[in-house]
Amino acid sequence: MASSSNTLAEVLLSRRVQEMVVNGEQPVSLYICRDEKDAQNAPISPLAPIPIIDLSLLSSSSTEEELQKLKSALCCWGCFQAINHGIPSSFLDEIQQVTREFFRQSMEEKKKYSKGVVEEMEGYGGDPSPEQGQFLDWQDRLLLTVYPHDLRVPKFWPQNPQSFSEILENYTCKMRMVTKLVSKSMAKSLHLEENCFLEQFGEGATLQARFNHYPCCQRPDMVLGLKPHSDGTGYTIILQDIEGLQILQNQQWLTVPTVPNALFILMGDQMEVYVHKYTTTVIKI
Repeated sequence: MASSSNTLAEVLLSRRVQEMVVNGEQPVSLYICRDEKDAQNAPISPLAPIPIIDLSLLSSSSTEEELQKLKSALCCWGCFQAINHGIPSSFLDEIQQVTREFFRQSMEEKKKYSKGVVEEMEGYGGDPSPEQGQFLDWQDRLLLTVYPHDLRVPKFWPQNPQSFSEILENYTCKMRMVTKLVSKSMAKSLHLEENCFLEQFGEGATLQARFNHYPCCQRPDMVLGLKPHSDGTGYTIILQDIEGLQILQNQQWLTVPTVPNALFILMGDQMEVYVHKYTTTVIKI
């Protein structure tokens, strides 16, 4: 039974959700995350009062106050909205626009950058087959390693839209600047040497860019674009253009509000371990 289910999952993952939508197909059982009754009774998730951190203040005379806010955000929420991060809003619009243009292309064009096999991560397609009993995500995505350069896989980098590679290259440079500032600031907020986390991750720390597309579904109450999970990374930086992302706080799912031009920064498993370790140490002292 498990083998049959996994085989079906692989077949479905070899097709794109966007194709199913274009063909007017209903989501099949492996995409269904709740039954009809649960869907009707599902509570509306309230907006989360995510802390907002002004990154420009972390190098000004107001550094100490903002560092305290950052420490509180890390300890109480494990995430924050970063504003005044130095990336122009016009450029954020460019990266979002070129992403939309990629997904609007024909399936034939997008499939030029498809993953080789279902279990691979990088490239265009869906995530690998889930574990037994888990549902499939109602999404298509493009995953690319953008740094270090020698880990890039050029065959997965779209040639269309023509501006895609140039814009992503620029975005990568800007994200590396943001990650350095954030890593240093988090370390200082925890009373650690400011290069502590940068040294832990290393100069060649892998940076990946993931572009998610959530096609309209005829039964949006029955599917999820991305199943509940934690990231195994140091932290994830999310540029939101739609409201729907949720976090689990005190056993309650809360919706992350979209803040214009902000970057939502979410701690991964690695950073959560560090934050817990060093905040516990500080409290004992």
